[in-house]
Amino acid sequence: METINQNTDIKALLDSRNQSGLKSLLESWLPAELAILCQELPPEEMLAVFMAIDRERAFQTFENLDVADQRPLVDILPNRLLALILNDMSADNRTALLEELESEQLNKLLKLLTQKERAVALSLLGYPENSIGRLMTPEYFTIGKDWTVQTVLDHIRENGESSETLDILYIVDEKGLLIDDIKIGEILLAPLDTKVHEIMDGKRIALLVTDDEEVAINVFTENNRVALPVTDANGILLGIVTIDDILELAKKEDTEDIQKLGGVEAFEEPYMDVPVWKMIGKRAPWLVILFFGELLTASAMAFFEHEIARAVVLALFIPLIVSSGGNSGSQAATLIIRAMALGEVTTRDWYRIMRRELISGLFLGLMLGALGFMRIAAWSAFTDIYGPHWLSIAITIGASLTGVVLWGSLMGSMLPLMLKRLGADPPTSSAPFIATLVDVTGLVIYFSVAAMLLSGTLL
Repeated sequence: METINQNTDIKALLDSRNQSGLKSLLESWLPAELAILCQELPPEEMLAVFMAIDRERAFQTFENLDVADQRPLVDILPNRLLALILNDMSADNRTALLEELESEQLNKLLKLLTQKERAVALSLLGYPENSIGRLMTPEYFTIGKDWTVQTVLDHIRENGESSETLDILYIVDEKGLLIDDIKIGEILLAPLDTKVHEIMDGKRIALLVTDDEEVAINVFTENNRVALPVTDANGILLGIVTIDDILELAKKEDTEDIQKLGGVEAFEEPYMDVPVWKMIGKRAPWLVILFFGELLTASAMAFFEHEIARAVVLALFIPLIVSSGGNSGSQAATLIIRAMALGEVTTRDWYRIMRRELISGLFLGLMLGALGFMRIAAWSAFTDIYGPHWLSIAITIGASLTGVVLWGSLMGSMLPLMLKRLGADPPTSSAPFIATLVDVTGLVIYFSVAAMLLSGTLL
């Protein structure tokens, strides 16, 4: 009830433009609460909220907002306040905002940065899109290998506030070359006169600044780190990437892959924030491609028109055949795409994958084929729907299901590997795409088997 009353009071103060009352009411609000409030307000009322709070909370509130909510504020916040916020922001969060802006807005914001922060921003923006350089922050803590533990602790007390994390300390030489990293716990537990190089283990793990974001996700997953250093090709320490950024990145990558698996171009915004026309534009290309793919299915059926005309009973099982092949292909594609994303398999494992899918596809095909055979046999025991040649039809359906499911498993597993080999994104071989391809080839397999097994009887 208190929250409802507060929201009502805020709305009344905003409507009446009572800035002093708004300032008094929001005085005890935390940045996270202010960010939630701002997400529900139009830009002009967000501006009123920002003008009613102090600098520190304004900066923290701005950082808590999504980029989509930050962008309109860029145009309406006073330059003085905007400059304070931008210069206080962490480098990685600021880069996420800057790379989403038009050139005019970008130039405006770069001019508001101090010389030091502008150099940092330009440095981060200069790295390739989707590279670690765009994700890293230069706010890390370095120490020398010949320092004593006492010196390290004194240095942390004097300068630790500017670091993104103090969990890991980075050991560099006088030229900035990364030598090793060390956990703060090892420093705290060592005697004060111990030299840093005496407790180094020499097992540093670092990312290259040009590495792809997916590389960072895999390295974090494999090594269970809270932060990793980022170096150039010469080993010079340039920044660090922290686990919170990687978790957000992994969520984004997984969302994109799932959307592509559904036959949709990846969205860059939450579902409810995507304009309807933009959503149509993301979905339409795949639907058109799949539509023309299904036209090939019609062409395949036309090619076997003579067989269908002579044995109409074959048409009854077309949905069963093509859906079984499409389902097996979609299963295989989903498993392989996810295994590739987790680093469990690579394109070099194609032969082992093909061998496994041959075995599993054959077994699954025989299982469904047996079910299809038994279904026809059971119906024929009580009805005459399949006529005197029911056994031949049952064998045809069983053999066709075996072949189509086996083919679907092979196609679903190999196509993502082929796309990866060609430099394309494996999720592009989405479930609808695989299903459409197997529809066409499944019909060819079905009627070819029927032509062989039913020749001289129904055909």
